[in-house]
Amino acid sequence: MDRFFPDIPYVRYEGPDSRNPYAFRYYNPDEVILGKTMKEHLRFSMAYWHTLCATGTDPFGRGTAVRPYEAEAKTPLELAEIRMRAGFELMKKLQIPYFCFHDCDIAPEGSSLTEFAKNLDIMADLAEELMAETGIKLLWGTANLFSHPRYVHGAATSCSADVFACAAAQVKKALDITHRLKGENYVFWGGREGYETLLNTDLALELDNLARFLTLAADYADKIGFTGQLLIEPKPKEPTKHQYDFDVAGVLGFLRKYGLEGRFKLNIEANHATLAGHTFQHELAMARINNLLGSIDANQGDLLLGWDTDHFPTNLYETTLCMLEVLKQGGIAPGGLNFDAKVRRGSFAPEDLFLAHIAGMDSFARGLRIAARIIEDKALDEFVDRRYRSYQSGIGAAIVKGEATLESLAAYAYTLDEVKLESGRQEYLETLINLYL
Repeated sequence: MDRFFPDIPYVRYEGPDSRNPYAFRYYNPDEVILGKTMKEHLRFSMAYWHTLCATGTDPFGRGTAVRPYEAEAKTPLELAEIRMRAGFELMKKLQIPYFCFHDCDIAPEGSSLTEFAKNLDIMADLAEELMAETGIKLLWGTANLFSHPRYVHGAATSCSADVFACAAAQVKKALDITHRLKGENYVFWGGREGYETLLNTDLALELDNLARFLTLAADYADKIGFTGQLLIEPKPKEPTKHQYDFDVAGVLGFLRKYGLEGRFKLNIEANHATLAGHTFQHELAMARINNLLGSIDANQGDLLLGWDTDHFPTNLYETTLCMLEVLKQGGIAPGGLNFDAKVRRGSFAPEDLFLAHIAGMDSFARGLRIAARIIEDKALDEFVDRRYRSYQSGIGAAIVKGEATLESLAAYAYTLDEVKLESGRQEYLETLINLYL
């Protein structure tokens, strides 16, 4: 596999002292940490849309990405084939075991849904062939229900029933393809499921229709025998000002209201968390404690900018805290760490795709190593256990067991001369994390 990136070597682990830009310094796939290999812990995935389809455009300028191999294509279908073959070569050289896609990433949409479905079948044939040849698997598939002009008012929440039906057709086909390719998850990201103003919005109908749509999709997945996880990806805004899947707590409330809890888990993205005014760790922890953490989109945002910049993750503090949550859950499988990240507009050369993925993979590998040491040392657990020890006996135990009443709590409170509190020692704990870093 040297057709598309002939000058890029196969990337292997060389250790932290290596200065080879095409080597891993911390990601050693077969190294065992806490009983699993790094490859099993991290389950890295390439995001098809950013890696293979992004052109480097921004609101103020045309694309800058240099992809010489694309010049070979004479038709949209030929371009799709070239991109897919290039993607599998890239993943093989980077030792990335999974990929993710939107339907229109892998196949041209053509002039109709019928033509789009035919193109998807053609590209699924090629994907099946390349997956068998390389051993690379599908982490998740999804349908793009936000880019086409028909979704200007939303998809499942559109004011048009015809648009609702078109969205259903796309999801049905994307589920079929994901199932055929043995995808381990399927994602719903409602990029335009929301509203700009309540002056023209039937809020109740839109939310009810979104629930109806997700129910239909889950029922169809069951019907075709799809056993993977169904995932909802929260995001608070952009492109829609008020999106219905704002954050973990918002999606949890939605699932509970419509009786969908247990049918869906969540795909948490770092940059979406910060757009919602939360930390990445907060969203991961909220999902984990509610048994909703299904998979992760691994990236980071620029906190000086107010939109979804999708940088490759290099912040070791963030990757460490992320892996702490993953390890507390016992792992992320059948989800994974999908690099929903794009190279910067100025990083336009083909080799930048490799260098960016190496940076992200090493950052999460290092985060895994640090998080494992923190867990092995019980550095945080012992402090937290001590902080809440008042709930292990006496009135605290009665509260936890549900034995306390408002009257009994009031009677107990009147016996207290003073309430003794202990410091939360936040600065000390942050220093402790820094010591592990």
